[in-house]
Amino acid sequence: MSESDVKADLQRYLQGGREALLWKLDGLSEYDIRRPLVPTGTNLLGVIKHVASVEAGYLGDTFDRPSGEEMPWMADDAESNADMWATAAESRAHIVDFYHRVWAHSDATIEALPLDATGTVAWWPADRSTTTLHRILIHMIAETHRHAGHTDLVRELIDGSVGLRAGNDNLPAGDEIWWATYRDRIEEAARAAGAAAASGSL
Repeated sequence: MSESDVKADLQRYLQGGREALLWKLDGLSEYDIRRPLVPTGTNLLGVIKHVASVEAGYLGDTFDRPSGEEMPWMADDAESNADMWATAAESRAHIVDFYHRVWAHSDATIEALPLDATGTVAWWPADRSTTTLHRILIHMIAETHRHAGHTDLVRELIDGSVGLRAGNDNLPAGDEIWWATYRDRIEEAARAAGAAAASGSL
């Protein structure tokens, strides 16, 4: 397999994660894309803002190719977790456009450099801060898809929508009654395991 084939595979998986993140915003109100649904405040638009910011660093700064994007939420004096939520002044369009610009810059980096090109991740420990484009792509794919999983759950909590991507939910066929019955069976198994563990038989 040629380097260009490997790059194409890696870029395809990265792009799939990017698109999955943005798809989770479709059809939702400004409130719903921002509202925190777990105690740590995870919200759809904030996850996208975070992933875009991280990608700008890994596929820009790491290889001395800064994106030029202004990210005050990433400054040393920014409040903690400022990259994980959108202020009322930061519109959906602003965050989505920011992410698209980051994609374009990252894709240019991927195109310009060989997979064994080295860069330095300033925020990693010194003993492993020097790394390659190949490793950074794997890292960014893992990061993007991990957060796509977060958005899967947050979107389901908002309106019950689920799925891998438009046109492919990647789930068993089942109506609302089937899913309720399925969930009840899982709950029953969990309670039985809990009781067995408490009695010492598990």
